[in-house]
Amino acid sequence: MADSFPHSDVSERYALTLSCLDQPGIVHAVSGALVAAGGNITESQQYGSPSRALAGQSALPGQPTEGGSFFMRVEATASSSYGELHAALKPVAEAFSMDWALHRVGTPVRTLILASKEAHCLNELLFQQRSGQLPIEVPAIVSNHTDLAELAAFYGIPFHHVPVTAATKDQAEQTLRELAEEHSVELVVLARYMQILSNDLCRDLEGRAINIHHSFLPSFKGARPYAQAHARGVKLIGATAHYVTADLDEGPIIEQEVIRVDHAHTPERLARMGRAVEARTLAQAVQWHAEHRVLLDGHRTVVFAG
Repeated sequence: MADSFPHSDVSERYALTLSCLDQPGIVHAVSGALVAAGGNITESQQYGSPSRALAGQSALPGQPTEGGSFFMRVEATASSSYGELHAALKPVAEAFSMDWALHRVGTPVRTLILASKEAHCLNELLFQQRSGQLPIEVPAIVSNHTDLAELAAFYGIPFHHVPVTAATKDQAEQTLRELAEEHSVELVVLARYMQILSNDLCRDLEGRAINIHHSFLPSFKGARPYAQAHARGVKLIGATAHYVTADLDEGPIIEQEVIRVDHAHTPERLARMGRAVEARTLAQAVQWHAEHRVLLDGHRTVVFAG
């Protein structure tokens, strides 16, 4: 039998991500549509979460109270065009009421980076991007200080100094929106950007803004957290990368890392070790997002790590 779509001699790689109510036949229908469109599945991951009632949780607005949710990420090569593959998958998506997206694998995600004075997270992102490890494109860097202008210049990326005060906060956030629109930004990364975004901006960026913060057991807030950790004799330090929400530092978690420390570590050494953990954790979260491996599940994430 002939394939449903004409083929070229060049294959492209695609990533399909989807979520819907868990029900029989999803995997069969998706794989069948991909094969009919000339696709060859090279990677497939799926996860079925239990119903929230069974898990002892309340359903979030817009989520089913009965039955669980199904999440899937599929990579495939296909000689069909993006439009042809999208058209082949659309009836399946409609039949199962899927929240879905089709992506070209390897296409850099246009990313606006926000930073303040500390360079470690920004430098890690730019180094990994420059060395081909991170599939992002950075058209601009925004900071409320000028300390990182030289680092941006070293990587050849336009630097925008946007000061933020109580009186100028609304205008500063409007400038961020305008830059994001001007540069067709798909992702915003807060690389130790020491400003709290307004609730309105958090809502505008829902699911496409990632933040990093240190995390300890117990947690220390305010100034000099590593000195506080040293004073309490902590045994673990770490970092958490999460999506930005209006609830400060409580968005869906993408990645976390902890490392062991002991009484011999000075506050300065704790800070150095902590900065390294923060940089690695943020870069990993950005990579997974840019590779379309993170799916939202209410206040949680499903991460199909490669």
